[in-house]
Amino acid sequence: MGGMTSSLAPEVAARLKRDAAGLFPAIAQQYDTGEVLMLGWMDDEALRRTLTTGRCTYWSRSRQEYWVKGDTSGHAQHVKSVALDCDGDTVLVKVDQVGAACHTGDRTCFDAGGLPLGAGSGSTAE
Repeated sequence: MGGMTSSLAPEVAARLKRDAAGLFPAIAQQYDTGEVLMLGWMDDEALRRTLTTGRCTYWSRSRQEYWVKGDTSGHAQHVKSVALDCDGDTVLVKVDQVGAACHTGDRTCFDAGGLPLGAGSGSTAE
């Protein structure tokens, strides 16, 4: 007895590969359209909370605290499914995103980030 009464299921925890800080990337994807919304970071506890509450919980590397997407902004992510990739080092969370996923107000964190293809490669071939 003693210690935490709820933790990440051992069979899930055993499959996870974490970085030196105990974190792994979590990709949030809109479940019905396939839009890639954002990438956040989770640790075992954030994943446990995500799986048990149905709301995406991330670990803020800058603030060093857990945050539930939408608690401040109202732009919640309601979890539809969670999958671990083949290497065990990335989680894909399919969600129903309410409003903007990005803190800038954009629908996704990738809306304003298009890079030109073929430019800056050093190639002069036509």
